[in-house]
Amino acid sequence: MAKKVLVVDDEQDIRIFITTLLETNGYKPIPAEDGREGLELARSRKPALIIMDIMMPRESGIYMYREVKKDPGLKDVPVIMVSALSKKTFFHSQKVLDEYEGDKVPEPTAYIEKPPEADELLDAVRSAIG
Repeated sequence: MAKKVLVVDDEQDIRIFITTLLETNGYKPIPAEDGREGLELARSRKPALIIMDIMMPRESGIYMYREVKKDPGLKDVPVIMVSALSKKTFFHSQKVLDEYEGDKVPEPTAYIEKPPEADELLDAVRSAIG
């Protein structure tokens, strides 16, 4: 049975690129347009992996990522970040939030800057869930 991968990105072209790449490589993508929809689908569909953007309307990826990592049913699901935001900026924002909220969230499994290369993304997916 194909492993389910939640793909959360507000940019339709990126969402289509990633879901097509996953489908052609034997995974079952579940697309979502923002963090709010992504969180609902993560809780209801229990994906093996989450690939997500950071800068999104409604609920940002930073918020969604923290919610996933604090949720007992989702905290062990690997997350691959795919974002136009630099890795350094993302990790800095997480550090600030850790200090502000008083709880530390683990780093994502992988961090890929946009636009993602197909091979780099597939390698990250395979190393995260096989």
